[in-house]
Amino acid sequence: QVPLVESGGGLVHAGGPLRLSCAVFGRPYSFFVIAWFRQSSGKEREFVSAIYWRSGNTYYADNVQDRFTIVGDSSVNTVYLQMNNLVPEDTAIYYCATTTQGGITRAAGTYDYWGQGTQVTVSS
Repeated sequence: QVPLVESGGGLVHAGGPLRLSCAVFGRPYSFFVIAWFRQSSGKEREFVSAIYWRSGNTYYADNVQDRFTIVGDSSVNTVYLQMNNLVPEDTAIYYCATTTQGGITRAAGTYDYWGQGTQVTVSS
């Protein structure tokens, strides 16, 4: 198992920014993709964003495309999710995940390793 540790969550007012970090305690080239998912109370876990280490290709859910940015920094084995213009609907536990196998980028079942999550709460 490869440890994934999320950090950066917290309480923020609507409209504000927040940056989440996913530290990957392994070699960046050992993984194809790092992804962010989130899960709100009463909802299923949903895809947020992903980045492929080698190509730099990025993917976003439609409802965050204009507000979130994912960036990978292989020198420190960390992927960041910069979230701007937050709204209360963004409130969720955010998880990072990775895989060595590849698969469907936006599907949770693709991913073999998951962090324990970091709580993001957006107030009105």
